[in-house]
Amino acid sequence: MTDDRVTEARPAGERREGYDGTGPGAITPDGCAVEVYERLPIGDEPEVIAGAVPPGASLLELGCGVGRMTRPLLELGFRVTAVDESADMLARVRGARTVRSPIERLELDERFDVVLLASFLVHAPSLDVRRGLLETCRRHVTPDGCVLIQREGEDWQTDLPRERPLGEDGLVRVESATPVGDGVNLVHVVYEFPDAKWTQSFPSRPMSQADFEGALAEAGLAVDAWLTEDRTWVRARPVAG
Repeated sequence: MTDDRVTEARPAGERREGYDGTGPGAITPDGCAVEVYERLPIGDEPEVIAGAVPPGASLLELGCGVGRMTRPLLELGFRVTAVDESADMLARVRGARTVRSPIERLELDERFDVVLLASFLVHAPSLDVRRGLLETCRRHVTPDGCVLIQREGEDWQTDLPRERPLGEDGLVRVESATPVGDGVNLVHVVYEFPDAKWTQSFPSRPMSQADFEGALAEAGLAVDAWLTEDRTWVRARPVAG
């Protein structure tokens, strides 16, 4: 089911400032190629999430894309509301209620047991956008609920170039992270498959653990637990008062 109450989305084809992408098929406002995300394998993220929250919880998935994590989360018994600003992405989501909206401007008159902000979205280059993302998380989580956030590893933008396989026949290569001012880097990523190639360029603001915890505090959130050894997944909770 698609929720049509939220309409503050960008027109098809319009890019966010500083973002770009190339290759066959639809490209989203942040430079993501829809077909690439259809091909990406799912890792252990659903298991990380399931191990950190109550079974059957209501879950707000922010930046769901084509539903790579939505599908396994539904199969694990979660009640998922999936949000994305790309109509092309949302058209691929099955089995969940969907809402089209930029995350930082999302206003749903309800709260969820779990709010999920994955895909390194917390590293938005704009401090105002980052505040908006985290305030959206805080605004939509129940007082006793939690926010699960995926952040970059400490060397994600310095251990370059690097590549890893995607399934049986693809690979992703993070080629560079070039400083563009004000603590922001322009990251360039290439996805290659035997039949096609895509690129994505996006600005990203690296954050130390102290920076990250400070950003959470500003939004009324606090770290409750680090969920993975590399501290890329964290569970945060609302701060009372």
